[in-house]
Amino acid sequence: MQYPGQRVQVDMKVVPLKCLANPEERLYQYTAIDEYTRLSYLGAYPEQSAYSSADFLEKMVTWFKRRGVRDGIEFTNHFSTNKKDRLTRIELAAARLGIRHKLICPYTPHHNGKVERSHREDQKRFYNTHRFFSFADFGVQFAAHQNRSNDLPMRPLGWLSPKEKLAAFFDSLTVQDI
Repeated sequence: MQYPGQRVQVDMKVVPLKCLANPEERLYQYTAIDEYTRLSYLGAYPEQSAYSSADFLEKMVTWFKRRGVRDGIEFTNHFSTNKKDRLTRIELAAARLGIRHKLICPYTPHHNGKVERSHREDQKRFYNTHRFFSFADFGVQFAAHQNRSNDLPMRPLGWLSPKEKLAAFFDSLTVQDI
C-alpha cells in the first residue's frame, strides 16, 4: 500500500453474549481497517442487515477513497439462490459512492487478516473486560475503545500509532503531491 485509503478491509463481528446485560439483545460491530495506516473505523449497530452494512459504508466513506470490502450474505446476493441478478443495498451504496466492491471467498479469514486480527484484539482488550446495559451504553464505550485503539503503537508501523502513521504521511507530502 502506498497511501491511506488505497485499500480498506471491512468485516462484521457479533458482540459476545456474555457482554450483554439483556440476554435477548444482539449487538454488532462493523470494522474497517485501512491497510496503509491500520487506522480503524468502528460502527456499533443493533442489527446485522443490508441496511446496517450500507449505513456503515456511507459513514466511513469520508475516511477512505478506494477499498476492498469483505463480503458475506449481508454484503452480496452472489451466494443466494434466487437473487443473483439484483444488487443489494451495500452494492448499490458502494457503486453510488464510487467504491470498488471486491469479494473474497467465504471462510477465508487470511484474505482479510488485518480486520480479523483487529477483532481478536478487540476481544482481548475490550469485550473480555466490558459489559453493556443498552445499545446506547455500547455505543459510548465502543467510541472510547476506537479512540484508544487508534492511539496504540503497532510493530508493523515501526511502533507508531495509526494516528501517528496518518500524520506522518501527510507531513511527508510536498506541494507537488497535493
